[in-house]
Amino acid sequence: MSDKILYGGQAVIEGVMMRGRRLVACAVRDPKGEIVSIVEPISPAIYNGAWSKIPFLRAGTILWDTLVLGTKMLLHSANIAVADEAKKDALAESSRAADTPPALPTGVALGTLAVSLTFGIGLFFVVPLGLVGLMDPYLNAQFSAVSASVVSNLLEGVIRLVIFLGYIGAISLMPDIRRVFQYHGAEHKTIAADEAGAELKPEIIQTYSKEHPRCGTGFLLTVVVVSIFVFALLGQPPMLLRIASRILLIPVVAALSYELIKFSSAHRSNPILDWLVVKPSLWLQSLTTREPDDRMIEVAVVALQRVKAEEAGRV
Repeated sequence: MSDKILYGGQAVIEGVMMRGRRLVACAVRDPKGEIVSIVEPISPAIYNGAWSKIPFLRAGTILWDTLVLGTKMLLHSANIAVADEAKKDALAESSRAADTPPALPTGVALGTLAVSLTFGIGLFFVVPLGLVGLMDPYLNAQFSAVSASVVSNLLEGVIRLVIFLGYIGAISLMPDIRRVFQYHGAEHKTIAADEAGAELKPEIIQTYSKEHPRCGTGFLLTVVVVSIFVFALLGQPPMLLRIASRILLIPVVAALSYELIKFSSAHRSNPILDWLVVKPSLWLQSLTTREPDDRMIEVAVVALQRVKAEEAGRV
């Protein structure tokens, strides 16, 4: 089995986060135009523990990346990118000297995460149920009980998918989000170039695709699609029970989606899996990535080289 490290990343505000096996690095371009980078260890229990290798349970790593590491580094990048002149200088110096992210109030981090989760669950799970609930009386009058249940759940899934794609399309029109999407493209290009063994220079990295098969955006799309089939098995219980089932089964849907992506990535030669799983993910990334400029590539390279160098020095 290959022991090659597959680095993962995430775009943040004016920067890029890169994660290795034991460390995570984040590089951000501050208002002065300088690149500020930090590095910190990640929990070995989460990424290298026995449970992280068990099918379905190992999906927890990508959830941790998005919900915990991603939120922490996003807040860090926001502090760097939008700090006023005095705070910015102190923050940058602190990051360089201490090599750790500036202290973030626990309440702020938890509050941000709670608000984000509440918004996401409400928009993508509760709202579709509410809309389909308005149509259920008509469906029950037109179809048999079994058929009405199937149609209701399928409609819920279609509404969820439309809301998800509409949300992505809408936020992509915002200038600040478009810059984040450019850094997203820089992250993908840099990782692709590194995996190909190419020299990490902007002019070389720019020749690589801004879409990547392991993108977390593709994971979200797969979650939305898989949820259609999982929830279709649950029938039409009372609305409050349906809402509770959607929330409680999110980890199950995420685990199924993660395993489907891993299986599909390992069988890219299978045209059915490629078209059903991989290609839709790459298509969605046409919305969530933009072509980066060379300065954005430079930031992504700093993050990747920082985590690689630090991990090599801590073997």
